[in-house]
Amino acid sequence: MDIVVKGRNVEVPDHYRQHVADKLQKVERYDHKLIRVDVELFHERNPRQSDHCQRVEITCVSRGPVIRAEACAADFYSALDAAIAKLDSRLSRAADRRRVHRGRHAPVSVAAATASLAFTQPAPVGVATLTEVDAFELVEEQDDQPWHIVREKEHPGEPMTVDDALFHMELLGHDFYLFNDKESGRPSVVYRRKAYDYGVMSLGM
Repeated sequence: MDIVVKGRNVEVPDHYRQHVADKLQKVERYDHKLIRVDVELFHERNPRQSDHCQRVEITCVSRGPVIRAEACAADFYSALDAAIAKLDSRLSRAADRRRVHRGRHAPVSVAAATASLAFTQPAPVGVATLTEVDAFELVEEQDDQPWHIVREKEHPGEPMTVDDALFHMELLGHDFYLFNDKESGRPSVVYRRKAYDYGVMSLGM
């Protein structure tokens, strides 16, 4: 399993990369087919967001669905701990679903299977051993546009059911998920409304 750590506007020191690798060693117990884990660090420049100015995003790529978690805190160490706590929960749910498909126990509804994912609370914020100032070097980003695209993603377009799309959405921690509907053959989006209510949008022909 490869672990890739990078920063957006942040230079990541080697000791933090090793800290991430040590923390992520246990995730393989959920899925031995993990190929790569991407860890990305973001710094929020707004001084009003100082209590949540550091964000860590973790994305697990395997032969199965992509699983993602993110968390914010006052420092990157606490943000990493909170993100890993969410990741553990989602990896565990994915492992349970694989066991369901192998007939080891009865399946549960999407709402029941994803209830804890939708409302996972972040782990308590601890005290970092190193401060942001002396541990990480901020990098200025030149941008003269009033708007900019910060990320582009491409996902496999294998047809799936609405139920599967909802499950993938929860594993990613998103409020929506774009997919090809197996029944209608149309590009569709599932999205979260309130509590356990979901919606589906499709493109007309």
